[in-house]
Amino acid sequence: MLKTKKSERIAAVTKILVDNPNVLFNLDYFSEKFNAAKSTLSEDILTIKETFERFGLGEITTIPGAGGGIKYKPKWGNEPTKDFLIDICSKLKDPKRIIPGGFIYMTDIILSPALVSRIGEIFADRFSHKNPDYIVTVETKGITLAIMTARAMNIPLVIIRRNVKVTEGPSVSINYLSGSSQRIQTMSLPRRAIKEDTKILFIDDFMKAGGTAKGMIDLMSEFNAEVVGIGVMVATRDPVNKLVDDFFSLLTLNSVDTQTGKIDIIPNVNF
Repeated sequence: MLKTKKSERIAAVTKILVDNPNVLFNLDYFSEKFNAAKSTLSEDILTIKETFERFGLGEITTIPGAGGGIKYKPKWGNEPTKDFLIDICSKLKDPKRIIPGGFIYMTDIILSPALVSRIGEIFADRFSHKNPDYIVTVETKGITLAIMTARAMNIPLVIIRRNVKVTEGPSVSINYLSGSSQRIQTMSLPRRAIKEDTKILFIDDFMKAGGTAKGMIDLMSEFNAEVVGIGVMVATRDPVNKLVDDFFSLLTLNSVDTQTGKIDIIPNVNF
């Protein structure tokens, strides 16, 4: 293999790291791929790391030792995150989004690859210190948010079903009370979907009273799994007292006035 130029190596290494967030690469991998000495690659990686830090593009982590290497961690500062969420709010404030019942149409947002990948990275950055083993969501609208969070954290995604799927083998099913509609609903998860005594991060698109999240917590207890975090894209202001105490929402929906067409939605004040 021909020797590579510094600019070529930096471009290629950056591409590989960003395409594989939270995946650990050792220097041997890059040394063989680019026919370069480890000392040379270390200088390249330092350049990438300093550039990312300077422009707030994420974090390059170096892990020493025989089993070490480097990895890219998506990381956004509070101000860029807040600006992004303000932009999402401006899109969601369109009166044409109002749906009967006081809801707003969000499907185009959570199905936009560019937007939902960024949202997943925000969740990943927010909950990385929790070190979850799985990302869990409930079918169907939360799946895109959850899979992008799972990608950013490099951990498996598990989808809770509304009904038992015979193709997935023996399952655990529970009934739970929907906090908003006060209806009894069912959720199921195959026995082999997650291992016992693991940590779970729950990601969903919307929370009103928190009934789905509470049901998920009860279901996870059947697997002796610990729910270490709950992240939702939008949570309503009311009811103030949710069925779950500890959750984090990117946006807060204060009110929807069907008469005037005004939608009051704001970024989480913690940003």
